[in-house]
Amino acid sequence: MFGFGTLVSSGSCNASVCPEKGGFYPSVSADVIFHKRIGFNWETTWRASQGTYPSTGQPYRPIITDFNAQYSPRIGKRIGVDLFGGVGWQTTRAYLPYCTSEFSCNNFTSDHNFVVDVGGGLKYYVWHHAFIRPEARYYNILNNNNNFSSNNVIRVGASIGYTIGPD
Repeated sequence: MFGFGTLVSSGSCNASVCPEKGGFYPSVSADVIFHKRIGFNWETTWRASQGTYPSTGQPYRPIITDFNAQYSPRIGKRIGVDLFGGVGWQTTRAYLPYCTSEFSCNNFTSDHNFVVDVGGGLKYYVWHHAFIRPEARYYNILNNNNNFSSNNVIRVGASIGYTIGPD
């Protein structure tokens, strides 16, 4: 699947941090579903363009990767539900105006945080095995308040994809 979305978050700006929200977040993901409509899901989403911390002007880019257990019941011939929950990590890259090594240019530093997530989507098959899936995910990002004002982030968006194998 390929998708897109944006982040929403509670919290407000203070002297040093703001909520992690806004921006365009493309995503790539894959599901493997077994007998009884149970399986697993992998997804990576990232901020397409660099954001800027309002207090410091520091450019940054969050990248979220998660692995989930998934349950995918069918409601009808063309409609299914995807429910998932799991764990992953968020890497927040803070970009620097210079290189950090003489031998290779690494112009960013990274902060890694553990993520617990749950979410769901409504899968509608538009043509044979091709589908569109509006979706929402809730992320609890441990120690995210080192970079942003809240550990709680919600991503809303949609994915398009193709099911390989029987329906």
